[in-house]
Amino acid sequence: MSVIVVHPLDQDGKALLDQLNRIGCRTELVWPPTRTLPPGTDIVIAGVFFETQNELKTMLKRTKAPSPTVLAIVNYENPAMLQNVLELGAFAVISKPIREFGMLINLVVARSKWEESIQLADKTIRLQKKIVAQKNIATAKQIIMELQSISESEAYRVLRSKAMAKRVSIEEMAVAVINANDLLSKGIDRV
Repeated sequence: MSVIVVHPLDQDGKALLDQLNRIGCRTELVWPPTRTLPPGTDIVIAGVFFETQNELKTMLKRTKAPSPTVLAIVNYENPAMLQNVLELGAFAVISKPIREFGMLINLVVARSKWEESIQLADKTIRLQKKIVAQKNIATAKQIIMELQSISESEAYRVLRSKAMAKRVSIEEMAVAVINANDLLSKGIDRV
């Protein structure tokens, strides 16, 4: 894993780099936060400091999708710090002072939760597309039913056979029927 550490090279920064190297991560220290992350960054472990919070958010936002797994390093807890950690989209929090114990488990759990979130986002996109396709098919069936005075099942058969004849998906045929109907009905309205 390529791990970018966004933290000053102080005692905690050195301890963090040492522990990540012992774990076997390819690490790179970045301080202060830069405009963008290096390409191929898998994990970002970032110190959350009020004075660099905006730069850190900007750096993470400019990352190409999918964004890396983010772990936050904090030295105290208060509502403002909590808000900053949430805005960064951190999957785990490491408290200061940095200790060896807990680093590996934080990395593994954070990466696992990150992978789950990516899978859920992909599934959500697929389901949204499927819902749109089903709505389009229902609309196209309704158009065919009204134009040809046939039942819903017959309209579906017509839609499916036209899609097969044109060698396109039924979803694409449904969009074509809707577009054609819109075009024709706009032409009729103008007359």
